This record gives sequence, structure tokens and C-alpha cells, in this order.
Amino acid sequence: MDRAHSSKSIAAPAFLAVDFFCGAGGTTRGLIDAGGYVMAGIDKDDRCKTTYAENNINTAVDYASSRFLNFDVFPRDEEYEAGQQDELIAKLDDLIGYYKRKAPKVPLLFAICAPCQPFTRLSRKKLSDKRKKGREKDRNLLAQAAVYVERYMPEMVLSENVSGIKDPKYGGIWEAFRQHLDTLGYVTGSKVVCTSKFGVPQFRKRSILIAVRRELVREERFADMLESELLVPESDPNAMVVTVADAIGHMPPIKAGETHIDIPNHRARTLSELNLKRLSSAKPGQSNAYMATTEFGDLTLDCHRKVNERLNNKCFTDVYTRMHPDRPSPTITTKCHSISNGRFGHYDMSQNRGMSLREAAILQSFPDDYVFYPTDQIEPVARMIGNAVPPRLAKYFAGYLVSSIDGAHAR
Repeated sequence: MDRAHSSKSIAAPAFLAVDFFCGAGGTTRGLIDAGGYVMAGIDKDDRCKTTYAENNINTAVDYASSRFLNFDVFPRDEEYEAGQQDELIAKLDDLIGYYKRKAPKVPLLFAICAPCQPFTRLSRKKLSDKRKKGREKDRNLLAQAAVYVERYMPEMVLSENVSGIKDPKYGGIWEAFRQHLDTLGYVTGSKVVCTSKFGVPQFRKRSILIAVRRELVREERFADMLESELLVPESDPNAMVVTVADAIGHMPPIKAGETHIDIPNHRARTLSELNLKRLSSAKPGQSNAYMATTEFGDLTLDCHRKVNERLNNKCFTDVYTRMHPDRPSPTITTKCHSISNGRFGHYDMSQNRGMSLREAAILQSFPDDYVFYPTDQIEPVARMIGNAVPPRLAKYFAGYLVSSIDGAHAR
């Protein structure tokens, strides 16, 4: 225990938690902000370890950092030697047992937010055989996570993924996971929500699945008379809509290719002279039709012109454009640093650049002091930010789950 807190009485968290597929810690940050104690985050990608451990300090029990467990959740067998299920179960047995003894009446929450790449349109590009096999394996992550739910039977489960995960072409993975939880004795609810309705300054549609053990659910949280489904809120009634200007307007100006000397991750990607001309001609919120009539001439991309002519329609209208200051941002992706990959230009016309990594993190609802490592690189940090669950979204649904439990019956 931290010496600074050794003489204090143990602060009881609202819940204990394990964050499966934790990445850089967006879900964990939200769970801690909701008053939970995150015992560990689990991810097989150790590139997230420093970012995760440095930013997620618990505020209860022993005030320790959430542990980053670098494990593969699948079992090891002849066809998949990388599996580490036995080792992970041994570690979780120790961790969960230890903290349940320290906080015996505190409910347990499993956050299961599997990687979304196998369920997005962007994943349709041609992949190597190795990556194809990896994607197919990733599609089984939810089913594999259910093994851990069955072993530990947490009072609550929270899962988040892209809205498209419910599409039948993915084999009913989302519904199968939900049905598995139902057979284990949970009441579940699922809905597609927009993060902008939960105080996140971003339009980002996500599938949410929540589950509570049947014997613990408060009566008013059932969605139907048969008590077979949980209510899933579509918005946070206490949250205001946050615009891009509201969220990042306080950030000091920088130039394309520049890194702020005092603010970690406040760095913008370098732009070519041609793209600087394009962006200098773009007004906030408008489409890229402006490129045909700039003061520098027609700057439309040849490939776009050909596609538009062939389809007799305007395509790719958001690339090389600026965000609208008075609306939430577009969905922050792993390419959010690139103006050629979406409406990611800064709204301030005096700043001819794409958004900085720091600004992208803020639009994902990370706090300003959440530092992503390595701080001297763009691509790895953008990947962590774009793949993250918005902390504010995780915070809301964790709090909602805790309030759905009848405390008198919790173990």
C-alpha cells in the first residue's frame, strides 16, 4: 500500500472491475471516474502498457495503478500456441480473490470491449493471410470472453463495439454473446447509441450491451413486463451537447508538423504545400467541393474527379475539410491525424493543419493530462486514441449498471 495512504481507512469503491481488451485505457479511465477500482486491464498488445499504467491510478482501496496484464485470452493448443488462458485465469484467481477479501460486499464488473476492426467497413481492404487469420480469431473474442464471465460470474457486464457488429454478415456474434449471458442467468439489454448524447464531443455510433445477474436487478430497470430485458438509456439526461470549439478551443495554436513544447501529444502532422493550399481554402463545416474553385485553381484530386464522373455523384466529400466548430466532431478514427482520411482539419482558419493528437484525445473525452506514449510518434498514438472507448461513455454506463443493482441482494 502507498505510504501516503497507509494510515487511512480503506476507501470502498463503488465496484471492482476487470477491463478485457483494455488497449490504452479508455474504458478503465471511465470506470475509475465512475468510482470503481480497476484491478487490471488485459490486452495482448504490450505497446499500450506504458500509456495504460501511467494514466490509470485507482482512487480507492490501495490507490495503486491498474495492472496491465499482457496476456492472450485464448487457450493454448496445437493450432494456437500463443494462447495464455491458463496463465491468465491463475492471475485473475489471485487478483479477484484478494480484492474480494478486502472489499467483500463490493460488486464485480467485467468490461468486455473487444477490438472493433473485424466489424468495420475499413476492415474490408485486402489483408495478408496472416492478418486474415488474426481478424477471424478476433471475431471470436466475445465468445472467448464469455468463458471468463462463466468462471467468475460478475454482478455486471459492460460491452461496447461498433454499431455494425449486429450485422448478420458477422455471424450473429453480438447476439450469440448476449444469449450466452442470458443462459448464465443475466438479464441483458442492447442498443445502438450516439456518444454525443453522453457528453462526448463527437458523433460516434456504438453498440452497447449491458448485463446484470437476474437476482440483483432492480424492478424499475426492466424494459418489459416479462422481465427479460434491461433498459438501455439512449442519452445521459445530465449531459450537455459538447461542440468541437467547446472541447478544444482552449488548446494553444500550433502549425502543421509542429509539436507544442509544454503539452504532451499536442502535435500535428506535416502537410505538403499542395495540401496546405487546399486546407487554407477550406471553410469550417463545408464539403470539399471548394477545391474546384480555389484562388490557386482547381485542386480537386484526379482520383476523386474520375470516381465522381463515373458514378455521377459526389464522393469522399469530407476529406480535406475542416471540422464544424459548433457541432460535435466526426468519429475519431485511427487516421484522425490525416486530413485525407476524413473531416479532420482544424476549424480555425488561421491554423492550416489537421487536428493534433491531443485534440483528438480530448474529442474522445480523455482528460487533458492523459498522456499517450511514445510522445514523439504519431501513428502509434493515433491508433490508441482512435481505438479507445470514450471514457465518458464508459463512466456513464458503469454508473448506470451499479444503480441497476438491488444492493440488499449483492454479495
